[in-house]
Amino acid sequence: MTTLKLAVFDMDGTLIDSQDFIVEAMNRAFGEMGVTLPTREEVLSIVGLSLHDAIEVLVPSLTQSEVAEATQQYKDMFIKLRAEKGGEAAAPMYPGARDALNHLYGKDEVLLGVATGKARRGLDHAYDAHDLGHFFVTSQTADNHPSKPNPSMLHAALAETGVEATNAVMIGDTSFDLDMGRAAGYRTIGVTWGYHPRARLEAARADILIDSYADLSAALDELWGRA
Repeated sequence: MTTLKLAVFDMDGTLIDSQDFIVEAMNRAFGEMGVTLPTREEVLSIVGLSLHDAIEVLVPSLTQSEVAEATQQYKDMFIKLRAEKGGEAAAPMYPGARDALNHLYGKDEVLLGVATGKARRGLDHAYDAHDLGHFFVTSQTADNHPSKPNPSMLHAALAETGVEATNAVMIGDTSFDLDMGRAAGYRTIGVTWGYHPRARLEAARADILIDSYADLSAALDELWGRA
């Protein structure tokens, strides 16, 4: 009997490059509130966290009511940007991402999933914009889970697929992804083209770091070979 394997991908910074929209929406949200705008690097450093948690980290001085206001402002601004510029449709997939998904999707023993700090609505937009939804048998979002690095999303992915944690790999561009993967008992692959620098991924103890999607298949084979 073939052992099922699971590869779970982060979305923003791993599959699609939505940084321009995230930064602009965050700056518009804080601008509406009269709050000092964070730097681009600061905004990208919190991508992957659920929105409420991300805003708390960005501006620790905000009260809980202000965090709630900023959260809603960000959602409103992102919707406006989606209407103005196409949102996820204008956020390109990273080079090689689709080829890598097609390759893995063609393997009978491999299941694919997503675990993202996006809300379900945002993930559905990304799926529709890039015709991605058919690849994934499990999709976990911030609507129903605590923020990364809590392992809740990855535990749910295992429950939905029936795969053992030792045969599962989390693939992401942030330390939050890697910490979440390790907490859930997954192996981890850090991708260096996203929003956290290599040094931060190394500090998060990624099992393997890759610099392009061309390296993903071999990295997965190595980790699944260790299981």
